[in-house]
Amino acid sequence: MLQGKKIAVTMPAYFAEKTVAKTVGDIPREFVDTIILVDDCSKDNTVAAAQALGIEVHRNETNQNYGGNVKRCLQYALDAGADIVIQLHPDYQYTPKLTLAMASMLATEHWDLCLGVRTSGKGAKGTMPFWRYLPNRVITAAMDVCLGVTHSEFHTGYRAYTRKLLETVPFHTYRNDFIFDNQMFIGALRAGFDTCEVTCPTSYEEDASSIPFKKALKYGVQCLKISVPYFFERLGKKDDAS
Repeated sequence: MLQGKKIAVTMPAYFAEKTVAKTVGDIPREFVDTIILVDDCSKDNTVAAAQALGIEVHRNETNQNYGGNVKRCLQYALDAGADIVIQLHPDYQYTPKLTLAMASMLATEHWDLCLGVRTSGKGAKGTMPFWRYLPNRVITAAMDVCLGVTHSEFHTGYRAYTRKLLETVPFHTYRNDFIFDNQMFIGALRAGFDTCEVTCPTSYEEDASSIPFKKALKYGVQCLKISVPYFFERLGKKDDAS
């Protein structure tokens, strides 16, 4: 526990056989109460590799896609009684050592959502492929304007949520694809929750998962499609207030 709060690390897994042990091994276990992995019908030995680590393991009967699998991760954590839920991919792209920092930010009760960002400070400098880095920066700049908050990026899968946020935001109604994380972010803003970030060193090794270019392009378009309406929603609220 951390400051009296139960901490859960959830891992949406897909073909993570080669990296899950390394990921779990770097999680600061002295403060994490439970580690939950949900495998989305991987055709390798992800489930067996995770079970050998002594963590809680679930396997979807049918493929739920990225967002659908994250939903299940978050719900399992809530069912386990977690007060703070950290979403960590088991491909070791994000360092698990920052789970303590992210949980600590939320344990102060000043914030309810923390992003582990790759593009501030050292972050992914020299490791993120340029074809991913440039669109990340451009789309993030547009989203900063639309959402009315400033973050180094909105496209990280490394996130932490408070129980209060997860019980308020209707995350089960969101899409099952990669846009889910940013629907969650906008849902949090819409509900009045405050957000923060920490800088996360990132590894793009051979065994780390990566979204294909076509899906990345589709995801970028979706980010703008959900951000622009929120921009006008904010303008409408300002007009009503005046």
